[in-house]
Amino acid sequence: MADPLGIAAQLLSPAFAKVAGAPATDPVVRASDHADAQANGALDVARRLGRNPREVAGEILAATGANPVASLDVAGPGFINVTFRGPFLDEQVTLMSQDSRLGVQLPTTLETVVIDYSAPNVAKEMHVGHLRTTVIGDALARLYGFDGHRVIRENHIGDWGTPFGMLIEHLIDEAGTATVADFAVGDLDAFYKQARLKFDEDQSFKARARERVVKLQGRRDPQTTALWSVLVAESTRHFNELYAKLGILLTDDDLAGESTYQSLMPDVLTRLESAGLLIESDGARVVFVPGFTNREGAPLPLIVQARTGGFNYATSDLACVIDRVERVKATLLLYVIGTEQSQHLQMVWAVAEMAGWLRPPVRPVHVNFGLVLEANRKRLRSRSGDPMKFIELVDEAIQRGRRLVADRSPNLPDDDVGTLGRAIGLGALKYAELSTDRIKDYVFDWDRMLAFDGNTAPYLQYAHARIHSLLNRAGLTPTALHGSVFHISTRHERKLALRLLSYDGAVRDTIERCAPHRLCAYLFDLARDFTAFYENDPVLAAESGIRESRLALAGLTARVLAHGLTHLGIAAPERM
Repeated sequence: MADPLGIAAQLLSPAFAKVAGAPATDPVVRASDHADAQANGALDVARRLGRNPREVAGEILAATGANPVASLDVAGPGFINVTFRGPFLDEQVTLMSQDSRLGVQLPTTLETVVIDYSAPNVAKEMHVGHLRTTVIGDALARLYGFDGHRVIRENHIGDWGTPFGMLIEHLIDEAGTATVADFAVGDLDAFYKQARLKFDEDQSFKARARERVVKLQGRRDPQTTALWSVLVAESTRHFNELYAKLGILLTDDDLAGESTYQSLMPDVLTRLESAGLLIESDGARVVFVPGFTNREGAPLPLIVQARTGGFNYATSDLACVIDRVERVKATLLLYVIGTEQSQHLQMVWAVAEMAGWLRPPVRPVHVNFGLVLEANRKRLRSRSGDPMKFIELVDEAIQRGRRLVADRSPNLPDDDVGTLGRAIGLGALKYAELSTDRIKDYVFDWDRMLAFDGNTAPYLQYAHARIHSLLNRAGLTPTALHGSVFHISTRHERKLALRLLSYDGAVRDTIERCAPHRLCAYLFDLARDFTAFYENDPVLAAESGIRESRLALAGLTARVLAHGLTHLGIAAPERM
């Protein structure tokens, strides 16, 4: 099944091609308030032919001829209104109900997709800055996986470079040969700040820390490597605790820290040198990328080896490209990284293209995103002024969800309060993130996120639970209605049916744009359309035949709501 706009385009395309004399003429089908769909392409055809648009639209209708799909009429200056015939609409909804994928068609080309997301730093607690990359990246991993693609999740943790020289050197200063086995991540977070302060203020310490980095990267010193390993293991334990609480797919198998690519970094230099791209500048080895300049207008280099001989982020990112293209055989590289890293990524990709490592059909995409803000439009921070810790947001979401459930249902058993509160709280946190256009900043507001009205997870979850309550009263479940026959007749039934049939288009649009907010908007519209249907068309009290069709329509709505929420990483409770 195609979505309604796609069906209308397929119906009209041959007639448009015939009248326009061009096989690839676009009917330009859009949603409409006056019909099920509207084709605006006749205006462009008329302009190219130098003719009257209404006359051209009339010829297109004549060329389309009588058909079992839809009735057509010309409106306004030359728009073509499309209204689907009842039997055809019944058939399409019935087919969707019988389809395990709910009408979502597989793409014509399947890809190997590497999704780079979350990417916390070892020895530092994850903060609010990791919220967007983690939640967006995880939703995309779920959606691309459902779409049939081979998905490689990569958690490119920061486990290499100057910070580790700084941390390990500070450990040695403070405790001689001590290990960090007794440190918790919270201790390490404070420890990091102490080491950072010393690094910034003590030039001797800074020099030693940089030397320690070279030892670490060369793996020449057992003590350095051992301390680094403990830092990584302790930090990974913290990451996994957070991922488990939030329901994130990432596991240890997805870890791909900077250290993973350490053995490839010398090869990056060798390849760049062989390609004639690597030059020395102020003691460092760099690549100058055409089109990139600094604030003074001077050429801006991508540094791939520091004066000390150490590697940096650019070296690691270039090694990532080589590995993902040559070993993984990826065709699509998604980098779920903040907008502020745009120039860095563009330069890395430009160098990879210049070196011949990145070429069609492989495509890198920056899935960029804005900031999470407080009401004063400043970055969200804790009361101490530090960036809000990610785990604190997750724990507070769960606690607020529990309180909300307990207040609304005081007689509910504690276990149910905990389970339902967790689903609502975490759903609210994730949905607030996913329902916002990712390229924009958004204001973090618990009251709005947890509201049972408006475009929120609780609203969608309640709509889903409400349908289950309706079906329970009829002694049915959504799955029991898979083989139902539909008879769509009323205005509200038609609107809901057309929205359901648009699910394929919403999922396709979301995946192609890497824009989860598009699917969120669809689910919100679907829930609103169901509410209008339920409030205007009796279901349980309807006469025989109509009752069964309306129950089936409700059941299909519940299935789509649950399906969409699940592929955003959000639970769909059956009762609330």
